Amino acid sequence: SSAVRIECVAQERCRIGESPVWDEKEGVLLYVDITGRKVCRWSPLTGSAQAIPVDAPVSSVALRKSGDYVITLGTRFAALKWKEKLVTTITEVDKDKANTRFNDGKVDPAGRYFAGTMAEEVRPAVLERHQGSLYTLFPDLSVVKHFDQVDISNGLDWSLDHRTFFYIDSLSYSVDAFDYDLQTGKIGNRRSIYKLEKEESIPDGMCIDTEGKLWVACYDGGRVIRLDPETGKRLQTVKLPVDKTTSCCFGGKDYSEMYVTSASDGMDKEWLSRQPQAGGIFKITGLGVKGVPPYPFAG
Repeated sequence: SSAVRIECVAQERCRIGESPVWDEKEGVLLYVDITGRKVCRWSPLTGSAQAIPVDAPVSSVALRKSGDYVITLGTRFAALKWKEKLVTTITEVDKDKANTRFNDGKVDPAGRYFAGTMAEEVRPAVLERHQGSLYTLFPDLSVVKHFDQVDISNGLDWSLDHRTFFYIDSLSYSVDAFDYDLQTGKIGNRRSIYKLEKEESIPDGMCIDTEGKLWVACYDGGRVIRLDPETGKRLQTVKLPVDKTTSCCFGGKDYSEMYVTSASDGMDKEWLSRQPQAGGIFKITGLGVKGVPPYPFAG
């Protein structure tokens, strides 16, 4: 509708902006720049972003119950103390693999950190296939591996009744659902609920709204799409002024604003001159729906 407004709020060009998370306590938007190796916080009050550099590709960030944050860094789950700019390793995965890294991650309603891996890219979305796995970091800091043979582990969220886990393996061009057990964190009975259209390109990050509908950022598709997981139908498309939209979350004081991250890696000079906001962070208002606050890691 005409009420939908899109604004680029953080212009610093991310190489691969990802994992937007609203930090309600601080009133800031968290996100990462994977290949830029930075964890960032954008404040709507100052209109500017602060960044903490890290020593490996950092692919997701999450809130932590005890304060500060947890991140996925290279093949490590790690803790980040913001004021001290201090990163400490919690545990490592994929020890048998030479060239993987974590990608997207998110905390489940019980405070467990789900995150998956992928092979290091040769070029954007060009990589050795089937090298990734999906993991969960439990509050007691133990790790469980759910499955392997993943291409690009991506968007994840949980249904409002906590009985379904939604997940994207990007190169399958599908949004999938699993049965999910809140008590144990176990998942099973995988099925596809939506196959992307050609112009939607590659499904990337994802979030859920308070009506139980999914929002998926389409990498190389320059849009976020709203899906009904029950019917498998697309309900809405919101186009952005950049092609490489990577992920989305709701935020702002009542979670009625959507934030969308984007990437600039893999774009040549000519492409970048046509899309000067590539790698920026976008705020979308007027969608008429609200999001679900992020869950903090309980460990």
